[in-house]
Amino acid sequence: MVLGGRDGLHKTLTKFVVGAMQLEDMIRYIDAGSLLIVGNRLKAHEIAIKAGAAVLVTGGFDATEEVKHLADEMNLPVISTSYDTFTVATMLNRAIYDQLIEKEILLVEDILTPLARTVTLAPEDSVDQFFEVNHQTAHSAYPVVESNGKLVGIITSRDVVSKPDMDTVGKVMTPDPITVNGKMSVASAGHSMIWEGIDLMPVVSEAGILEGIISRQDVLKALQMTQRQPQQGETIDDIVKNQMKVIPNAPEKIEFSVVPQMTNQFGSLSYGAMLTILNEAGSRAIRLQKRGESVPENVTIYFIKQVQLGAAVTVVPKILHTSRRFIKLEIELFSNDSIVAKAMGMFQLFEK
Repeated sequence: MVLGGRDGLHKTLTKFVVGAMQLEDMIRYIDAGSLLIVGNRLKAHEIAIKAGAAVLVTGGFDATEEVKHLADEMNLPVISTSYDTFTVATMLNRAIYDQLIEKEILLVEDILTPLARTVTLAPEDSVDQFFEVNHQTAHSAYPVVESNGKLVGIITSRDVVSKPDMDTVGKVMTPDPITVNGKMSVASAGHSMIWEGIDLMPVVSEAGILEGIISRQDVLKALQMTQRQPQQGETIDDIVKNQMKVIPNAPEKIEFSVVPQMTNQFGSLSYGAMLTILNEAGSRAIRLQKRGESVPENVTIYFIKQVQLGAAVTVVPKILHTSRRFIKLEIELFSNDSIVAKAMGMFQLFEK
């Protein structure tokens, strides 16, 4: 509930201070742009507002009329919540942590070739003009846009084979191509490109206006770069992967210990953690064969024994069959020299 300073709710706060100390000590940490989280310490409310800080009053307590009036004058929000101080601080910390993880997720808008550097054709252009542009740029595919910037199709070198030079682009193009939005993750876009077998995808706005393009090569480079970047926040997948160690003298094998974050409500290795382990082990085995990056298309898991908290597990992947685009693997998990799970997986190669 907003007690005062409603007009300042839009302001960006740079840090939060938990008021769990003597007032004279608290003052040293309060400055403009901070948020003081405190209970019914009325003097602290006043000091914070005068210092240019917002106030979050915990425990459902109120503020004095003087503080409310001062908050309105300075456009600094004073908000009351029924949660206690510890819970509020925990929730804020969790939100900041989640935001760190979200910032690390690479989006299409981070890697796209912008519209200003994207070569396009119009529906009324001719096939002969396609060849001219192709000769100048050496690209094999181009978005087709109308005069208002709306994407209507895509034309590739395959579309113009044996077509008369005077045919229009609009006649031979592929209409309504598969597109991505700038806010989509690069990983999702890459999966779509692999699944659909396409090398170039237009990036469009919600209104269908072309904003740029991404290529298969762009996605591959971005994914490789992401793997080399330091991590600021950890997802569950990161926690699982951090437990995985390569066995000396057997680089295709991986070992790990089951930690609490990897277990289900029964204290056994969870299905989600198991799937992450299998995907990572399979992808690693494929990279060791110099086949590049891959994505799992399907994985079937057979649980033979429950894997308990604290158990040491060895993962042994084995490539069964390879083709130009797919690799089949068998992956076995052992604990205490006994097999505990087995999986069959199909991985699709990310062609360069």
